[in-house]
Amino acid sequence: MRIIAALALLCLLITPAQAAAATDPAWYDNATITVDGGVFRDEHGREVVLRGFNVSGEAKLAENRGLPFATLADAQASAAAMRKLSGANAVRFLITWAWVEPQPRQIDYQYLAKVTEQITAFTGQGIRVYLDFHQDLYSRYLFNPGSWYTGDGAPAWVVRAGGYPQESCGLCFHWGQNMKNNNAVTSATYDFWHNREVTTTAGPIRIRDEFLYQAGETMRYLKENLSPTAFRLMLGVDPLNEPYAGRYDSSQTSLTWERDLLWPFYQQFRQKMDQTGWTAKPAFVEPLVFWNQNVDFFAEPGGLTSVPAMGSRYVFNSHFYDGKAQSGVLKPGNANDGEYTRDFGTIRDRAQAHGTTGIVSEFGHPIAGFTSDKAPSVLKAMYQALDSRVNGANWWSGAAGSGRPLSGSQWHWDIYYGRHHELMNDNPDKVRTEGDAMNDEHFSAVRLATGGYVLNVDSRIVDRAFPRAVAGNTVAFTYEDRAVAAWNRIPDSMPSVRQLVGTGQYAVLVWRSNGGTAPTEIHLPASFTRTNTTVVSDVSSSIAPEPGESGVNRLLLPTTDTGKVHFALITNGGGPQGSALTELTTWANTTAR
Repeated sequence: MRIIAALALLCLLITPAQAAAATDPAWYDNATITVDGGVFRDEHGREVVLRGFNVSGEAKLAENRGLPFATLADAQASAAAMRKLSGANAVRFLITWAWVEPQPRQIDYQYLAKVTEQITAFTGQGIRVYLDFHQDLYSRYLFNPGSWYTGDGAPAWVVRAGGYPQESCGLCFHWGQNMKNNNAVTSATYDFWHNREVTTTAGPIRIRDEFLYQAGETMRYLKENLSPTAFRLMLGVDPLNEPYAGRYDSSQTSLTWERDLLWPFYQQFRQKMDQTGWTAKPAFVEPLVFWNQNVDFFAEPGGLTSVPAMGSRYVFNSHFYDGKAQSGVLKPGNANDGEYTRDFGTIRDRAQAHGTTGIVSEFGHPIAGFTSDKAPSVLKAMYQALDSRVNGANWWSGAAGSGRPLSGSQWHWDIYYGRHHELMNDNPDKVRTEGDAMNDEHFSAVRLATGGYVLNVDSRIVDRAFPRAVAGNTVAFTYEDRAVAAWNRIPDSMPSVRQLVGTGQYAVLVWRSNGGTAPTEIHLPASFTRTNTTVVSDVSSSIAPEPGESGVNRLLLPTTDTGKVHFALITNGGGPQGSALTELTTWANTTAR
């Protein structure tokens, strides 16, 4: 069927002051989401896919005192721009111990009040939020004013009490090497995991216990101060970004460290969640940071493989960056079709082994610098791997092995990209304004340009069709964005489908219904309008607004039966339909089941 109702094209330029009235949510939009049967599932029985960004690297800086945004107005404009430019339905929201507890046993409730306001800017757009207690290289206060690098995380009073050696990474070519080479970083990190007792102005304090205390106070405050609707849209909490041992005890390995120190910490954190009103929400727990690093120098065994199955109160939460591509030497050339399907398949498999679902809470590639030419292909390949286990060349013949889409949050969304004013390590002679203003990184997908916010990356890559919710269980999904190259080629055996799609973008969803009353939803990118969108499906369909900013749309596919396999192809290609429905029906019955 051709959907022909008129709608103006979405504009990719959004003024920061824009405050269009949010579209009223449908009755199923604010549903509670939990982990059920190895997937995110809402209370209406729909399988949910979460896609969005990290908000934001600005929280790692001191210029706005650890907040992602300078003002609530900026947070609201950013959330609106994110909905308009990407259709994101979830964000990972960064906060930092140093700003929660600037002095021992003194929680900064003014900071938490601003955090609460800024979270509400996103939930007000219908965007779900999971909180991230962020750290990099343990703390900015470990680094001297003239250092090449900086960090974020622990408060100054913790570092002072630790009495750590002068920091130095030697000839480190990437900031991450500090995790293994910088004695100040490794010593402080080691002390955290061994819960060292230090002397403070508030008396003796054990470091890891204190981290758990401030995390508990943060979660308690949010539970008490977010509105019921906003708290319903809180997905859960990431206890600690990118955990690492610092250094191992003499007989310890990375696997036994995960088992004996990391996992007990997560269990303690889970208890804090239960005590502070977050019982129904999962902990988004990360394995050892280097477990899936593709550069041999960094790689270490991990993935929580020596930990008992976690179950549905936890989410297996991994990061993935292509270190070889970022090096510019270890992997020349662009990413290719299927480049990361194995890597992301491993994340899926680890989550399944733990009896839960997975999420890639950080992934991305520099959008400026000497390897930025790879960014379009790397990002396309990463999103492809989130969508399906099968590469494009084999998708139509191997759709039965496609599996469920994987949730993910791209690093990152920073509306201040390229216009920061950060005193690196509090040094007034090292003011950082370029890029992310953090260790010379350039990852933000967005920036402010004359007149509004614009994307730093090809909109076709980040504003993607994806199944926001599936009334049952996904059998297969793919999206051909036409960025870089067309990797997913429709087979010659389906000439009508090929003619219909032509050179347009297209998505295909196959799912098995479960009799739920809420519809299946697919986010429609801005390039899919009411006048150019064609849907070929065995069920009826309609286009409707998504919650939040006006002009962002979704395709609704209602079903009432149970156990039947359904399919839908959505394209903006515009060719004649011909026998496309017959071809897709035959394909779905023989290949996609």
